[in-house]
Amino acid sequence: MAATVAVENLNPKVLKCEYAVRGEIVIHAQRLQQQLQTQPGSLPFDEILYCNIGNPQSLGQQPVTFFREVLALCDHPYLLQRDEIKSLFSADSISRAKQILASIPGKATGAYSHSQGIKGLRDTIAAGITSRDGFPANADDIFLTDGASPGVHLMMQLLIRNEKDGILVPIPQYPLYSASIALHGGALVPYYLNESTGWGLEISDVKKQLEDARSKGIDVRALVVINPGNPTGQVLAEENQYDIVKFCKNEGLVLLADEVYQENIYVDNKKFHSFKKIVRSLGYGEEDLPLVSYQSVSKGYYGECGKRGGYMEITGFSAPVREQIYKIASVNLCSNISGQILASLIMNPPKAGDESYASYKAEKDGIIASLTRRAKSLEDAFNKLDGITCNEAEGAMYLFPQLSLPQKAIEAAKAANKAPDAFYALRLLESTGIVVVPGSGFGQVPGTWHFRCTILPQEEKIPAIISRFKVFHEAFMAEYHD
Repeated sequence: MAATVAVENLNPKVLKCEYAVRGEIVIHAQRLQQQLQTQPGSLPFDEILYCNIGNPQSLGQQPVTFFREVLALCDHPYLLQRDEIKSLFSADSISRAKQILASIPGKATGAYSHSQGIKGLRDTIAAGITSRDGFPANADDIFLTDGASPGVHLMMQLLIRNEKDGILVPIPQYPLYSASIALHGGALVPYYLNESTGWGLEISDVKKQLEDARSKGIDVRALVVINPGNPTGQVLAEENQYDIVKFCKNEGLVLLADEVYQENIYVDNKKFHSFKKIVRSLGYGEEDLPLVSYQSVSKGYYGECGKRGGYMEITGFSAPVREQIYKIASVNLCSNISGQILASLIMNPPKAGDESYASYKAEKDGIIASLTRRAKSLEDAFNKLDGITCNEAEGAMYLFPQLSLPQKAIEAAKAANKAPDAFYALRLLESTGIVVVPGSGFGQVPGTWHFRCTILPQEEKIPAIISRFKVFHEAFMAEYHD
């Protein structure tokens, strides 16, 4: 009897879905890593360097002490009863843990919470948003999630009814968006960021793409903006944000604001401004613009990817629509409690005068300063190589250099049935152990080729990465020289 489940009879939406960040090249890298463990010395490198994903602690970044102290005390409250606790933990981490535990029914971090998340933690996050933006936030607008990704899926599930519902997405984009749109059966409507202007978002192009989609019968429901950009690393100018908000209001679009890199700013001439702040600064209220803002504990200076914490703040939706959002959230019961606690901590870290403040500030500033140096070192190194141009990383955790590949390399890629940048990335991995993601996994202007590289390997490893990359690239270009 034939197998009852085969690729041919799977959900076609699943088959259409792709996620390049953990795709073919990463799977091959994991095989090579196993080979290094079982056959040391069998490859021309001694370790795999995962520059494919924004996963800071996997590459050696240390967690922030205050956050972990509070988490430890919340997960094991018995410690708070021990006499020696004051010599092991800071006074403010002890008081914060007690405060958080008091807001959790039964002080049980192993129990389900309210489907939007623990109310006391949402109050803390709302206060943090209010402090950041200068405009009030409401705990009832906060939905705590397992990282930002479930919040994105929830909104796609809500907005996409069929293949005629479209979502405007920046190209290049983080593949979560294309994957989620595919899974929910919608249409991705691309708008292209301008590489020649530092990956600028041009409203004229967005409007053109919107009108083109509508002319084909697509009902465009929402606009996705990633700020700071992933994979492109740009930080939007405030004036640009005002234009985006006005555009969404005039066109009747939901604004989906991916702001998970808001703490990752590396240039002095740019600052992060939340879209919530921009919306309120324009005088728009609840009746004017539906806005969903995403934040995550995985990025920033904290890099707590494995804790799966985050939230979405929803404003501008009617009460009946909010009831439907809550219903979807309740199907998943709740997000994990450790992630919820961390989400509250990143929005309310130690303040001046707290016992932990000096050490917390030193850890935070040290991480951001190091990321800034790493971004600059890699950017400069890429720009010194023939056939590579790289824009400045203003924020986020990535560089997205453009490759100018020889025609012979493009033909060799075609013969291997691979996109040219995927062919390049595979050769890079097999020669150096460095894992990057081909630009074709993020989308790019047709006929251009890129790769995404994180700036996350520890600072002392950056010179060796640059050296290995340079040797490979020069050899590759010489091999396929036209």
